[in-house]
Amino acid sequence: MKTKKTSLPKGASLGQLQRYIESEAKKRGFGKQAPLEKCLILGEEIGELFKAIRKEEKIPVGEHSKIGTISEELADVLMYVCTIASYYKVDLERAFRDKDKVHAARTWR
Repeated sequence: MKTKKTSLPKGASLGQLQRYIESEAKKRGFGKQAPLEKCLILGEEIGELFKAIRKEEKIPVGEHSKIGTISEELADVLMYVCTIASYYKVDLERAFRDKDKVHAARTWR
């Protein structure tokens, strides 16, 4: 696979990452996917992540399966989470911070 330099700044915030992914998705023609399609593809990407983890943990995987690395598959999952959030106008950074406050107030066992 050919790679090219990214315009995403090193050390980008979650908000910057979300905006970058949304912009790149539109440039690459993925901006027209319906939310349901994005969710189904997210499910497929999570399945690919599970296969990568199985491979890493030495759990047998189908011999004809193309298996990426854990880092590649996590990046794919994050990309789809960001595009779904952008579609619904969810600021992931704000959502995370708000949810983190809820978690911080909880008593964990």
